[in-house]
Amino acid sequence: MRDAEAAASRSADAASRASEAGQRPADRAAEQAARATSPKAADLTQPAATGAAPGPVVPRHVAIIMDGNGRWAQARGLARIRGHEHGIESVRAVTRRAAALGVGQLTLFAFSTENWKRPKSEIAFLMHLLRKFLVDERKELMENDIRLRSVGRIEGLPKDVQRALARTQEMTAENRGTTLCLALNYGARLELADAAKRLAEDAAAGRIDLAALDDTGLEAALGARLYQPEMPDVDLLVRTAGEQRLSNFLLWQMSYGELHVTDVAWPEFREDDFDRALQDYATRTRSFGGLLQR
Repeated sequence: MRDAEAAASRSADAASRASEAGQRPADRAAEQAARATSPKAADLTQPAATGAAPGPVVPRHVAIIMDGNGRWAQARGLARIRGHEHGIESVRAVTRRAAALGVGQLTLFAFSTENWKRPKSEIAFLMHLLRKFLVDERKELMENDIRLRSVGRIEGLPKDVQRALARTQEMTAENRGTTLCLALNYGARLELADAAKRLAEDAAAGRIDLAALDDTGLEAALGARLYQPEMPDVDLLVRTAGEQRLSNFLLWQMSYGELHVTDVAWPEFREDDFDRALQDYATRTRSFGGLLQR
């Protein structure tokens, strides 16, 4: 796999340089015009619309489906792996911005259970890139007081990735700023199935009496057996590259989450795009199934 990865990386280098050097002026002008409409940082301090009372614009929990890496690269005549490489800078930029704004948790859909269907060479490169990120970003995470966590079937990842992840989580465990959570080998349906299985096992072992639970108690019992039970509900889900679906991501936690879809592909998504998503969130009225107070 590493030979295939190295070959793919070398073959894309020349194409990457040629494509980036030949970016069209019209493309650059359009991008600059879009950036110019980004809300000012001061705008993000205004109150948001909620069902009961005004609250802060900055959501407690933002989740992002980082879509469009491969398409972004292929549109420029590059290998798909170049899109994943460029996407790392977007992760860095958005995480810094979330930390600066005081977002409680930022959860990124980094690798799904369905992604194992991709070519082996691409998977090998993604795992290499993930391990490199986990090591290289330690200084950045510490400097910004960011705590790293993960969610998913982590035991299914390569051992070297598991070790790097465990070490970085350990190093940042005492940080008190934004929590950066990476969804790795994650699928929401599988999370719910695993939780239901654990609940059934506990009931069979006599550790819990399901018949004694009302609806609220049953919901709480299932929620307590999710991969990360303490994870707050998602307030805002951002999806890049224009697709309008959840893609098996945080289905339980997204029950009342707001959606923001942008046509910007993940490798181009930056702080101002993140600000626009939060500004959009600020315009939403959230009643959580109840009636709005007038």
